[in-house]
Amino acid sequence: MEEVVAEELDDEEQLVRRHRKEKKELQAKIQGMKNAVPKNDKKRRKQLTEDVAKLEREMEQKHREELEQLKQLTFKDSKEKKAALEKEREERIAEAEIENLSGARHLESEKLAQILAARELEIKQIPSDGHCMYGALEDQLREQDCALTVASLRRQTAEYMQTHSDDFLPFLTNPSTGDMYTPEEFGKYCDDIVNTAAWGGQLELRALSHILQTPIEILQADAPPIIVGEEYPRNPLVLVYMRHAYGLGEHYNSVTRLVNSATENCS
Repeated sequence: MEEVVAEELDDEEQLVRRHRKEKKELQAKIQGMKNAVPKNDKKRRKQLTEDVAKLEREMEQKHREELEQLKQLTFKDSKEKKAALEKEREERIAEAEIENLSGARHLESEKLAQILAARELEIKQIPSDGHCMYGALEDQLREQDCALTVASLRRQTAEYMQTHSDDFLPFLTNPSTGDMYTPEEFGKYCDDIVNTAAWGGQLELRALSHILQTPIEILQADAPPIIVGEEYPRNPLVLVYMRHAYGLGEHYNSVTRLVNSATENCS
């Protein structure tokens, strides 16, 4: 998408420059027309005023139409490129599904199914779109009749982290330098939480446990459960953390009560 934006800026900048040049040329032409008409010739001066107004209207309309046409073409091109990128992403996910069928993902899924079954739970799938952690929490909260959305959870997380920066800054480092984030870098980190599909992790979960004043338990296949916000005396929200869910990266899912099909059939 960055390439599309860059191309859009280049095309728009070129068009604006040409429009600016055409306006200067028109003003020079108008000045020549004015110089050619004697000031005391009222009839011709009146006609000149009408001709100038017409030329300016025509140019303004032409420029407006060209800008609109550029926007439409850019929007169409952007949609096509976005669709192509999404198709490529789906193909990579499909390939990863095949590769992991008998590999790490399959083993992880089996272990998690056993862990969850012991609690009479099963996985509830959340889309892998960068918002999965927030989406899983949104699903858990919905079960408690709390209608916080992904967007609201992201906004509140960023606000909490910004107002408690001393609790989070020591754990954030610049990947290029290894240095702790500067205030500016931390500000951008928090902006990205709100405005992008930036993936959430333990820092964001810590902030959310304080915001919701609720423990959050993260179940995983190859390690003990992690609980953040243990200080809050409420039933935890439960997430499933999967390292091998997709070839494209890690993933969070929600959980739901396990449906006992044998019991259902007997009832």
